[in-house]
Amino acid sequence: MNVNDIKALADRIRNEVRKAVVGQDTTVDVLLTAIFSSGHVLLEGPPGTAKTLLAQCFARSISLDFGRIQFTPDLMPGDVLGTNLFNFQTNQFSLTKGPIFTDLLLADEINRTPPKTQAALLEAMQERKVTIDGDTYPLNDRFTVIATQNPIEQQGTYPLPEAQLDRFLFKHTLDYPSREEELAIVSKHGTRTGMKTAAAFGIEPVVSAEELSEAVNSVAEARLQDDIIAYIVDIIRATRTTPALETGASPRAAAALATAARARAALDGRDFVIPDDVKLLALPALRHRVLLSPAAEIEGKTTDETLSAIIEQTAAPR
Repeated sequence: MNVNDIKALADRIRNEVRKAVVGQDTTVDVLLTAIFSSGHVLLEGPPGTAKTLLAQCFARSISLDFGRIQFTPDLMPGDVLGTNLFNFQTNQFSLTKGPIFTDLLLADEINRTPPKTQAALLEAMQERKVTIDGDTYPLNDRFTVIATQNPIEQQGTYPLPEAQLDRFLFKHTLDYPSREEELAIVSKHGTRTGMKTAAAFGIEPVVSAEELSEAVNSVAEARLQDDIIAYIVDIIRATRTTPALETGASPRAAAALATAARARAALDGRDFVIPDDVKLLALPALRHRVLLSPAAEIEGKTTDETLSAIIEQTAAPR
């Protein structure tokens, strides 16, 4: 599969998702980049901005089985992974699989559950396998987590541990739609309360599992020149020296940004990465991997403002 095939494939997915979701083109592009990079996405935004519907439609359009977990304060790790139950008829333990055994998992309001349960996702996200009572069970190679969370300032939430945040390729923030987009939303969805399924909107699979796997393998062949690699590393290292950040990005962040830039290039129909690919993805790839210093917080600075300044001040190759 060449880059033109990948671009056409991505366009089919975008057009299919637009049947149900209005005005989330940037979010769809983030999800496309993540799925072609074999990465996971954390979506943060206010309720009612189509996060759940978008994940459902996206999964259906790319022929992935969809699963959803509503995270709550009393959710336990076994409720996510599954557990071995004793069968009195056979006098043996049998595995009852949890909802994590799917292709695309929506971890809804992940920050409403304690860190112990949040951490149940770590092995699955990193290694695409699950260990239950000492036995390991593989997950699909395309296993992807799309997690949603409430904005940090809302009460009754648990911040995600830094180790788990680093497993997400992107953290993407959603805002309320424009007036024109909201008019279209009300026109399309204002017929009844509740949410219709992706199938009810006419969303159909437009990419097979085989095509998706082939596209992911082809993305890795996009060329990344030495000067682009140096540009990525310079951005990452700058996050460790700026006084506004207490903790900078890790080497894993640099490798993740390079992988995502390759996917972004392929989505645009190119087999080589350009500096604009890195600039476009640096903010969502880094905003959850750094911590503001106390002094910067007192001054009212934000993580996004600090990272944007670093990206602009780092010289890009020509």
